[in-house]
Amino acid sequence: MDAIPLALDGYLAADPEPGDRDGTASWRLTCSAGTDHLVEEAVIPCTTMEPDIAHAMLTERQPGDLLRVIGHLTLPDTADGVIRLHADTLEVLWEAPLLDPDADVDGTDTATATDADRNRAIAALAEALTGFGQAAPGPGQSIRIHISPTGALGSGEHCHSVDISPAMAHRLADYVDAMNCYLDSERPDSVALDPETIADLTELFEDIDLIGLTNAVLNATRPEHRAAVTQAMDDMFGDVPAPEETDP
Repeated sequence: MDAIPLALDGYLAADPEPGDRDGTASWRLTCSAGTDHLVEEAVIPCTTMEPDIAHAMLTERQPGDLLRVIGHLTLPDTADGVIRLHADTLEVLWEAPLLDPDADVDGTDTATATDADRNRAIAALAEALTGFGQAAPGPGQSIRIHISPTGALGSGEHCHSVDISPAMAHRLADYVDAMNCYLDSERPDSVALDPETIADLTELFEDIDLIGLTNAVLNATRPEHRAAVTQAMDDMFGDVPAPEETDP
């Protein structure tokens, strides 16, 4: 099967291992893709026959490093086979803090892991905000956002400053407000809607003519799609008239 060109970002899952031949190495890359409701994670095996990359992986890299691997993905010929990414180029996007192998069993390892998680979160947030700020600079004076570990504001390995425009700041505030909204089943008991707001919403929905809305939608829908549209409206509003019950 033909190899697929691919660039993949992910965290080094474990210590790299030397390959069967000199100048080769293999490792596993943990990659994730998140949505509003789900985070999907996959571990992709990687190999390289490039001596420089193999040397760097075996002598310089450690678990937790954020890497960008560029190469060719090969798919298995059988269902029980293994996909593998053959690396031609390697970029280090972020280096995990060095771990102390001689740390005592007194919570030091846990603290180090916590710091690593925090630093990865800082790097991810800084990268996202940097892209957000570069999307549309816009006119006007910029707004600077500082991101750093607690007590380390300033310059340093894990300190970041991102400039965004006032327009971008307003959009970011809107996104944060949206994140703070709850579904009715998830809203804390201490949060109550204003009675006037409830009355306005009730009046608004009572004024909607569901029959008229249904007929308008179905009459504007091609016949072969009406069954699917009817089902979708049933799921949203409850029972609605079937296509044959609407006006032609």
